[in-house]
Amino acid sequence: MDNQIHNQIVSFIWGIADDCLRDVYVRGKYRDVILPMTVIRRLDAMLEETKPAVLAMKRRLDAAKIDNQWPALCHAAGQAFCNASPFLLKDLTSRAKQQTLKADFIAYLDGFSPNVQVILDKFKFRSQIDTMADADILGAVIGKFTSSDINLSPNPIYKDEAKTILKYPGLDNHGMGTIFEELIRKFNEDNNEEAGEHWTPRDVVELMADLVFMPIADQIKDASYSCYDGACGTGGMLTVAQERLLTLARSRGKEVAIHLFGQEINPETYAICTADMLLKGDGEEAEHIMYGSTLSDDRHAARRFDFMLSNPPYGKSWKTDAEKMGGKKEILDTRFNDLEGGGVMPMIPRTSDGQLLFLLNNVAKMKTDTPLGSRIAEVHNGSSLFTGDAGSGESNARRYMIENDLVEAIIAVPANMFYNTGIGTFIWVLSNKKEERRRGRIQLIDATAMKSPLRRNMGNKTAEFTPEIRTEILRIFLEMEENENSRVFNNEEFGYWAVTVERPLRLRVCPERKIPDGVLKSADAKTYASAISALPKDAAWNDWTAFAKATKLKAGILKKVRPYITEKDSSAQPIIGESDTELRDTEIVPFTYAGGIDAFMKNEVLPYAPDAWVDEKKTSVGYEVSFTKYFYKPTELRAMSGILAELSALEQEATGMMAGIMEGLQ
Repeated sequence: MDNQIHNQIVSFIWGIADDCLRDVYVRGKYRDVILPMTVIRRLDAMLEETKPAVLAMKRRLDAAKIDNQWPALCHAAGQAFCNASPFLLKDLTSRAKQQTLKADFIAYLDGFSPNVQVILDKFKFRSQIDTMADADILGAVIGKFTSSDINLSPNPIYKDEAKTILKYPGLDNHGMGTIFEELIRKFNEDNNEEAGEHWTPRDVVELMADLVFMPIADQIKDASYSCYDGACGTGGMLTVAQERLLTLARSRGKEVAIHLFGQEINPETYAICTADMLLKGDGEEAEHIMYGSTLSDDRHAARRFDFMLSNPPYGKSWKTDAEKMGGKKEILDTRFNDLEGGGVMPMIPRTSDGQLLFLLNNVAKMKTDTPLGSRIAEVHNGSSLFTGDAGSGESNARRYMIENDLVEAIIAVPANMFYNTGIGTFIWVLSNKKEERRRGRIQLIDATAMKSPLRRNMGNKTAEFTPEIRTEILRIFLEMEENENSRVFNNEEFGYWAVTVERPLRLRVCPERKIPDGVLKSADAKTYASAISALPKDAAWNDWTAFAKATKLKAGILKKVRPYITEKDSSAQPIIGESDTELRDTEIVPFTYAGGIDAFMKNEVLPYAPDAWVDEKKTSVGYEVSFTKYFYKPTELRAMSGILAELSALEQEATGMMAGIMEGLQ
């Protein structure tokens, strides 16, 4: 589509808001009218030619008393949707009375097929009708959208009856989709506080698409592929993925079909996504976009996908989902529990942040029976890399992915790349069919300095990936290049044992101490006193075990009196089998430590605490990824000579100032 015409249409629609809505809606609410009306007008224009056929079909179906009429009506319309009302949108512009216009407009909306009704409901568009009617702007809005100054129809408009002088070209589905996306972008930019929740910057999405598709570009065949986003928002990632795969296929002479699947919990963004699919002519794809929570109500549970891209919410509570799933401790969903090896390894993170669950959801949907397997690119914040101790849900999730050799690379993205947050983010790249050179290895790329400043900030977004920067990051990834910004490690590098180191309890006995009344029964108190008095004066008071044996007292009595007649003493004899909880320590032993836990204890612990031992029952496995560990660049300190020279200069300057002051006082 010609860019000039594209810009004219976007500007015209954008202008409708200023012309008609300014005094009725606050600026942030313009989208509540403009986006659904754009969808309605486009659908209306696409149905205009077949409207007589649809109405004729409806009359026949009514006469035959057929209830489920929509399949036949959509077939008559030649689209995946239809409108069975007696009106076209332009018919309503002749209504002189506001009440008549309102009633007919509602009847017109009610005439749309169920797949459009879902979109209107999620937009909550009907709630805007009263507002527009009461303000007497409903007719003006409809009039603007049906104006001869704009063409949202797939058919061209001519200036003459002979159709020789073109006024406006027809708008194909791709062009309409582009315009709709541009409107979404403008509204998101204009409403920065919401933008990041719904919209991942296109430069980041394009990099993610490259990371998913480029490694297997030469393996694409004449076939159908599927792409999924479990937090699809307005569908931007699915759209870019579709475009990228089709472009790569065409450049290699391949004919492919790509089917899009998604799920979204926000009603408005769900409506925008499904509307965008319909506007592009992807009626079937629109049916693959599901409404609801991916975590507690997975609507694609039985499906597996070739490619998956997502930017799930991070730092956001999923407590409501946990409650719907029976409570965090009772969640048995196999997506979030590793059941291999006969046991259960829960991978469920704390309820304050559910982003790792979206990644595990994608992992569960990977194909295992195709040559390419599945590839995933997903954006997270740093929490997914290191939050959670060994054995926690977060650590277990990392353990599952790394030990199953699914992680190809993790890329650190610059700060201030997203609209609603300035924090750093990371792109995880996963595959279950790694190429040989990547097996058992993970590439870390520090791209935090690879950015270009925006001319105009958009919310928190102050920087972007230019095409050149994306190309360079992709090159480093594809070549597995190792340099100051890219390192490749074996999977074991990220694993560790959390080892509980115990020290024995050492107690000195102080038999002269009084046992408080009520601790022992009267008979037991006499027995205890008798046993103590019978002990020799040179008894081993620094050895609780020997003391207990010498008294010949029952274990129950000794247990009750011990807190009152003992004190810790590092020179006392150890009590076999009992540890001192105050001396207990946890040591982190990397998998890569030569000789493992035994060597670590020998080298790092026993020289300083010869009586220490490992409680093997408490040893747990953890995984974490630390970019700081591998890419930290310390700030170079100033030379001492420079500091001294500067201090000397300041001292001389101060001396001169004081001299001047004193001179002025004389």
